[in-house]
Amino acid sequence: MNEILKKIQKIGIVPVVVLESAKDAVPLAKALIEGGLPCAEVTFRTAAARDSIKAISEAYPDMLIGAGTVLTTDQVDQAVEAGASFIVSPGLNPSIVKYCTEKDIPIVPGATNPSDIEVAISFGLDVVKFFPAEASGGLNMIKALAGPYVGMKFMPTGGINENNLKSYLDFPKIVACGGSWMVSPELIKMGKFDEIRTLTNKAMMQMLGFEIAHVGINAKDEKEADSVASRFDSVFGFTKKAATSSFFAGSGVEVMKSPYLGTSGHIAIRTNYIDRAISYLEGVGVEFIEESRKYDDKGRLISIYLKEEMGGFAVHLVEKR
Repeated sequence: MNEILKKIQKIGIVPVVVLESAKDAVPLAKALIEGGLPCAEVTFRTAAARDSIKAISEAYPDMLIGAGTVLTTDQVDQAVEAGASFIVSPGLNPSIVKYCTEKDIPIVPGATNPSDIEVAISFGLDVVKFFPAEASGGLNMIKALAGPYVGMKFMPTGGINENNLKSYLDFPKIVACGGSWMVSPELIKMGKFDEIRTLTNKAMMQMLGFEIAHVGINAKDEKEADSVASRFDSVFGFTKKAATSSFFAGSGVEVMKSPYLGTSGHIAIRTNYIDRAISYLEGVGVEFIEESRKYDDKGRLISIYLKEEMGGFAVHLVEKR
């Protein structure tokens, strides 16, 4: 998978945008970025597409901007010249795919059946758009296609919303989901960019699913840690369990046998997707202690600490299992 698609995978959601006027492009991009989504697929369904992409790329050069509904090689050229970093098409047109691959332009063509996927594979692609997703069988169809095509990943678009987003993203063959529920043409036409920002951030929070996993308390030594955990057990019935470096009282309280990170202790924040959470948080200025990364026996990241303390507590992310 190329670097652009890896970045999209870390973001998780690709807003699919229809712009009737290029004057709305920069305010929309600003709303998406402030909402936590520095990415957009601007569709070539309107005459304003090229100028909109150009305006966004000049105002926000670090934003991932793709061109969608690309049907001709001329549109590919227009999009790339305007600043698009990837191309998305609703179907698989071999001439367009060949044109893009020969020019090293990342392209995600539409594919909803084995024949299309095999054509994509013949061009060396490992990600296709599954469109229209819900009308073409949804997640069950994607899972069926993923069976024989083990190296292929999917970017479903069409019928994706806040209610079914997580079910799609939970499947490991999904790179990201395209959607327009936070960027409806009506909101854009009415200039309701504050509402778009709110809906965008709501989508990100729903996707990431942040919640407190447990609170860690720094004890001075093992004896004190045992005593504190025992007290939570006797008072609240939080069953004490010894671990290597701590005692747990139930699942919500951890008491460290010796002081660890954080003046008073640490707070573990659980998230649906830790890599996407890191990408989102870095986008809002959060820094991480890279050497605190922990991996499971399959090499998957399971924990990482933020650099800052909050109220005297260190904070780390853990992925939901």
